[in-house]
Amino acid sequence: MRILHLIHQYLPEKVGGTELYTQTLARHQVAQGHSVALFTPTTSPTSDNRLPITDNDLRIYRIPVGERSATAVLRSNFHHPALTRAFAQVLIQEKPDVVHVQHLMGLPFGLARQIHRADIPMVITLHDYWYVCANAQLLTNYDETVCQGPNYWLNCARCALARVGHGQAYPLMPVIAPLFAWRHGRAQSILQHANALIAPTQFTAGIYRQLATLAGNIHVIPHGLDLPATMPPKTAHDGLHIAYIGGIAPQKGLHILIEAFNQLTAPHSPLTAHRPLLTENPHLTLYGDLTAFPDYAAHLQQQANHPGITFAGRLPHTQLWAALADIDLIVVPTLWYETASLIVQEAFAAGVPVVASDIGVLPERIHAGVDGLLFPPGDANALTGILRRLQEQPTELAQLRAGIQPVFTIQEHVAQVTAVYETCMNVMRDA
Repeated sequence: MRILHLIHQYLPEKVGGTELYTQTLARHQVAQGHSVALFTPTTSPTSDNRLPITDNDLRIYRIPVGERSATAVLRSNFHHPALTRAFAQVLIQEKPDVVHVQHLMGLPFGLARQIHRADIPMVITLHDYWYVCANAQLLTNYDETVCQGPNYWLNCARCALARVGHGQAYPLMPVIAPLFAWRHGRAQSILQHANALIAPTQFTAGIYRQLATLAGNIHVIPHGLDLPATMPPKTAHDGLHIAYIGGIAPQKGLHILIEAFNQLTAPHSPLTAHRPLLTENPHLTLYGDLTAFPDYAAHLQQQANHPGITFAGRLPHTQLWAALADIDLIVVPTLWYETASLIVQEAFAAGVPVVASDIGVLPERIHAGVDGLLFPPGDANALTGILRRLQEQPTELAQLRAGIQPVFTIQEHVAQVTAVYETCMNVMRDA
């Protein structure tokens, strides 16, 4: 099978969940004997889309677009001749049996029309909420709250103005709103003309059915993990080792986690003398890039007054399993609608229970009381209560660990994605 992946940015230039997922999926497809290529913009001025770069038999077409502002990225969805011409050339050169659209942010909407006109099946993975929210996260720029969808697109206009520093320019909202209504129509047309949509969770599929009025055609396929042959052995240590692994951004709720952890008994306190061992020396390690939102990162560092808190910086994926071997508990204190929360699966693969906000996909990922626990989003006191209870009752933590079930693997994921491809190809062939 000849497969072409279409993505808005790619490694090593940009590192994120969608990029890592696409690389993993493409490499496993190559390993299965498929002919796989990838089309992506790049800020590099020297790329030549006529000559793909080969990475472990994966052909990568990097199309130079230069550095683009957020406004320029939005404009590119409506018009970018260089990307349009390059993609037409790659379609001719690759002759794919299927095009898998990973993300269209900053790519012309017209690329989907090119795929449709070429009678090539198009599969779209819904990695975030971009097709129903230009912000991609259903999180407002003006007050950082979860958005319930367009309100005559006036709230979309307000979001855009806030993003460029003019959140209070209310008279401009009715002027800008039609642009987002038009964008919404174009995005919905792409979804409706796709041969299949893939969502990583039922929650994500439900949001799209609600906001994009899609009746069916959504396949829920969890992300699969590329597991090591053997897991690193668990590290023996004193005290409860808690960790957060992910983005350092306000919607991730790390300030809630730090507020909760600050209330735990500090190391070597005389109050712990009669308590179980886990109450001594509690540690919280925060893994994540501190440069993405420097003001927020600085606020967190100022807020962290417990001596057991460590800011460890970004955790390379190659070191993930070793880090999880030294962790007793993962906390996901998010305040927004995550679409997959892959760290939950990764924690479970390493035998680590998860405590998370009761919001979005997390109640779907975590079986409360079996392999993890849930708390009301934003409720630091409730989180403190859970952490303190797990400190003082280590048998509960052990029971949660014992309740973890095997995770969905990348091999299972690739098999289900391939089945979607084949179904789409067969339907078009028989039409």
